[in-house]
Amino acid sequence: MIAVVAVVIGVCVAVERCKNTPAATPAPDYSDALDFARNPEGTPEQIVEYEGFRVSFNPENKTPNWVAWELLGSETDGEETRYNTFWQDTEVEGCPSHSDYTHSGYDRGHMCPSADQKWSRQAMIDCFSMANMTPQDHSLNAGAWATLEKKERLWAKRDSAIVIIAGPIYTPSDNQRIGNAGVRVPSAFYKVMIAPYLSEPRGIGFIYPNSSAPGNMQNYSMTIDQVEEITGIDFFYNLPDDIETAIESTASFKEWDKR
Repeated sequence: MIAVVAVVIGVCVAVERCKNTPAATPAPDYSDALDFARNPEGTPEQIVEYEGFRVSFNPENKTPNWVAWELLGSETDGEETRYNTFWQDTEVEGCPSHSDYTHSGYDRGHMCPSADQKWSRQAMIDCFSMANMTPQDHSLNAGAWATLEKKERLWAKRDSAIVIIAGPIYTPSDNQRIGNAGVRVPSAFYKVMIAPYLSEPRGIGFIYPNSSAPGNMQNYSMTIDQVEEITGIDFFYNLPDDIETAIESTASFKEWDKR
């Protein structure tokens, strides 16, 4: 287990878009319950509502605390092409510029990947906001992290929709900063996700080091409760207690990865 501390999570699900899909039988309505988690007191943040995803941006780290979105199975096969132009959101305090990452040795790592936003041109453009980026080791960004992103799209198709929250993880010793803006480099990344519209909702979490992550992704999987223990964040606290317990206390990678 990677010893890490992070600030994470929050999302509100658009139930009406997916509740009639085949995998959602029956379709419980958790739209009011899928609210922000309880972040540590005093966490700096600016909430930014982009098309298709939400960002909690930390102006001190110059990176997101978390990025949250719902991915519908129908959104994984959109026709929009990759925008590929990174832009500084001047309405976000502390948002770095494209050049802050140049020659830094780190990729501009999307927290919400552009391949999840092919359903809308505006969502695709928004996805390249630098508020959605975190310094990411290329071997992770192009390797295990990209593999997990591809899996998520398969899982969204299978389950009709999943809710995903991703972000950087910082420890007190993570003091490296890049660029003129001083973008803080994290030591690890997390993702938590739930499939809330199944007749038996389920959840799973992942933590990857900000470096090459060899081996099977199962090695990096864990329960949401375990991610909560590492981060100190209370995920999905507004869910009904029985649903929250079921989703957060167990995580079978084999179950998640089945076709």
